[in-house]
Amino acid sequence: MSSEQKDIQFLLEREARLRDYAQDGTLQSLSRDWLRESMQRKYVYNFDWLGRPIIQYPQDMWAVQDLIWRVRPDLVIETGIAHGGSLILSASMLAMLDMCDAIEAGTVLDPRNSRRKVLGLDIDIRAHNRAAIERHPMGCRIQMIQGSSIAPEVVQQVHSIAQQHGRILVFLDSMHTHEHVLAELQAYAPLVSPGSYCVVFDTFVDDMPSGFFADRPWDVGNNPKTAVREWMAGNPDFEVDAEMEQRLQVTVAPQGFLRRKG
Repeated sequence: MSSEQKDIQFLLEREARLRDYAQDGTLQSLSRDWLRESMQRKYVYNFDWLGRPIIQYPQDMWAVQDLIWRVRPDLVIETGIAHGGSLILSASMLAMLDMCDAIEAGTVLDPRNSRRKVLGLDIDIRAHNRAAIERHPMGCRIQMIQGSSIAPEVVQQVHSIAQQHGRILVFLDSMHTHEHVLAELQAYAPLVSPGSYCVVFDTFVDDMPSGFFADRPWDVGNNPKTAVREWMAGNPDFEVDAEMEQRLQVTVAPQGFLRRKG
């Protein structure tokens, strides 16, 4: 068997395994149990990316890098900044894309002149977090806007910036109520390029016990997943990437990996 045939066989075995996962109720139940128990213990707060705290599960960090590598965007829009780790993750992947392009083209890489950028939105960017992000080596790739992600003036500013870019990927991870996420989808999903994604984080809230987030305004029936369901009903040009969820099993974004067809 040639190397090419072995690679094809490997991929076919993976596809079969993922199909089995989709029918494996035991594995899915165990994954939900792990997510619930680990979230209760604040496991998601344990990680950094290139020195900045990132409030994401390792599986979802993998998903972000996988999507950026496949989509090859020149603009990543993120709602929700917190400590900035997710911005740094996206920026570092864009830097890797630039490096690979430079190697293939035999050119010298100057990251300060890259067309690839990350745009982060947050209603409250703490001064120490902004300073840490801006002085990070990836900071030259990042632009931040302070304000509500659904405020008309912020939406207008984002759309103006997006017009300067060709291939766009969107991550929604700010306020997790139904109304807010639905407004974010209406504002930013239309910017997603064909073949690219709008990823809606924390759809898992709808799968947790009622009252699990007792100190937050979202709950079962009022969360990102309910917003996705309503929005998807009127937007047939998007589809849920179920295979991504099957790969990850443990993810805060079940039914939240939305791919624009084309």
